[in-house]
Amino acid sequence: MSALNEAFIYILQTLGQLYIFVVLLRFILQLVRADFYNPISQFVVKVTQPLLTPLRKIIPGVAGLDLAALALAFFVHMALAIAVLMLAGAPALDILLRLAIWVLISLSALFMKIFFFALIISIILSWVAPSSFNPAAQLIHQVCQPVLAPIRRMLPDLGGIDISPIFAFIALNLFDRFVIEAVAKSTGLVGPIRTLISPFL
Repeated sequence: MSALNEAFIYILQTLGQLYIFVVLLRFILQLVRADFYNPISQFVVKVTQPLLTPLRKIIPGVAGLDLAALALAFFVHMALAIAVLMLAGAPALDILLRLAIWVLISLSALFMKIFFFALIISIILSWVAPSSFNPAAQLIHQVCQPVLAPIRRMLPDLGGIDISPIFAFIALNLFDRFVIEAVAKSTGLVGPIRTLISPFL
């Protein structure tokens, strides 16, 4: 693979992964009923709206779930994986079905990672800026709340000490290690091909 191809793959992966992240973030923000008028929410909406608007005419939402956003994330990730593999000289169309499964796994991993890092940032903010009105801080709190609320209801009162993030981390890590990784191995896509198409694993 030439240096020019490597550079183009790097640019393509970076821009593609950022867009996939923003699309999946839009799905999550709608899922947790985050503040639509938050400046970050508005940015996410504006970036994703051009491709989501026509897709929503074909794929409507169901029970409050933005299925069009999930479909867009899948299609973009799939197109990105095929383009990267073809540029790298690796087979893409020959493994299309396994590639589709792998893309679903990769999106699931990214979904978990968004919550994982949101929890970490939330914990840090609770130490350094517990009453912050920063738009980013408020949005992170809204993303974490649906994950932590059920755990908090199950835990006994510990005198104001919140250990719910610990159990959330355990649950996310268990799902990532024993579910996502197990399914990923079952596809048989390993080595350089996995490195090229699975940036979130």
